Amino acid sequence: MPQRHRLKRASRHAAVGSALALLICTPLAWAGEELNALAMPQAVSDTPFASEREAVIWRREELKDIESLVRQLRFDLVNNQDFEVATPRLMELQERASAEHLLPAFINGTHGSGSEARASIWEEWDQFAAGFTDLEDKIANLIDVAEQQNPRDTARALSEVGASCKSCHRAYRYD
Repeated sequence: MPQRHRLKRASRHAAVGSALALLICTPLAWAGEELNALAMPQAVSDTPFASEREAVIWRREELKDIESLVRQLRFDLVNNQDFEVATPRLMELQERASAEHLLPAFINGTHGSGSEARASIWEEWDQFAAGFTDLEDKIANLIDVAEQQNPRDTARALSEVGASCKSCHRAYRYD
């Protein structure tokens, strides 16, 4: 029972910390304009990156790291059934696999040489961005289910996270 309480507290602290970071780091919207975390970056100047190449390399490495993190969570949650060890990794996954974290690296037209991204990302931006919303929902569900410490339900929720990743990869990534 103490583990469950600790995970909920970590979730709340992570959510509060993320909200504060967003408020501090987000520039004020210009009069009449609304900020949209799911908006397509049109140019490097709309992002924290110095160049398109830097954004492509960063997103490729970041997505590989997220894939490794999911594999480690499978080991922790399914194989070892060690929910306490998995807690910090779950929080890291929630932060790193968010649209807010990843979408700035998808600058309009950054496909082609050195990128595994298909051009359809920018043609179907709303659907692509919605995939991240689905992923965020699946990760939130995984965290909720992991709090219950039921290995079967946790394995199912982790599989749903993987399925969300794969559905986007099939549509928007060259293998």
